[in-house]
Amino acid sequence: MKRVLVTGSAGFIGANLVMRLFREMDGGVIVGLDNLNDYYDPSLKEYRLKELEKAKSEAIDYVFVKGSIADMELVDKLFAQYRFDVVVNLAAQAGVRYSIENPDVYIESNVIGFYNILEACRHYPVEHLVYASSSSVYGGNKKVPFSTEDRVDNPVSLYAATKKSNELMAHCYSKLYDIPTTGLRFFTVYGPAGRPDMAYFGFTDKLLAGKTIQIFNYGNCRRDFTYVDDIVEGVFRVMQKAPERKAGEDGLPVPPYKVYNIGGGQPENLLDFVQILQEELLAAGVLPQDYDFEAHRQLVPMQPGDVPTTYADASALERDFGFTPRITLREGLRKFARWYKEYYG
Repeated sequence: MKRVLVTGSAGFIGANLVMRLFREMDGGVIVGLDNLNDYYDPSLKEYRLKELEKAKSEAIDYVFVKGSIADMELVDKLFAQYRFDVVVNLAAQAGVRYSIENPDVYIESNVIGFYNILEACRHYPVEHLVYASSSSVYGGNKKVPFSTEDRVDNPVSLYAATKKSNELMAHCYSKLYDIPTTGLRFFTVYGPAGRPDMAYFGFTDKLLAGKTIQIFNYGNCRRDFTYVDDIVEGVFRVMQKAPERKAGEDGLPVPPYKVYNIGGGQPENLLDFVQILQEELLAAGVLPQDYDFEAHRQLVPMQPGDVPTTYADASALERDFGFTPRITLREGLRKFARWYKEYYG
């Protein structure tokens, strides 16, 4: 890997991946692209970018570009200028509930933007395109754990539908243009400097403000939480091993196309998750020792677009890359609570 593009590089996973690349690469170019939109507090994105500026290596030519993958002219210009070897597309409009209120931004970023990336990979051939999919593609699937062999034809949110469309589009471009592509279905990513719209972060904000947190489906939800360092480890390993280009029996290319789950494989009940979060917030001094949690929590019904369980079968990732997520929920929430205390004082 000598020339790498990371889209969504000011985002939670993107910034952590660029930080990892600083440590691992001994030369070359890293281009980060992000539109710094205000889906959540942009100051958090600015914080991540400042951390990257502080950590960048002299051996690497690091360039940050403010812009959108939906801007085809910009995407084309970057590919023409840098001739990337590896592209990691993490830029996307995230969030399930937000997609119910704001469908247009999902089409713009997750469909048109991804199409622009694919077209650029077609016209300026790359060794490997790695892109973020999501556990949400499993929709209302009842069979657990979720396997990449399962059918995923029943999305329950527009966000999920756009992520499934990314996988279909990537398969098409892999087949037609022999572009090696790997999709990664992330499962509930969390950690320091994460997304404030995620439950662990939003709950902390609300508890600190003395507000009531709502626990959906009366607490009968299970989530396969995956710490951000485990996600980055998986992405980093996948980047270096593109699906093999080969011809089929008909002489035509077999699509160099793969999809993997990256998840902890340990689904946690929401009530247990809240209990661990509370304990770690007390230990980190984010909340006072006498905080009355019972007075600040409410069990409520399921929300539209939500699913009761996410649970990854990540055995294929372990088989092909020798890696499975290792960081426990308590360990990860402890790191988040300590970061929160330091960041917000």
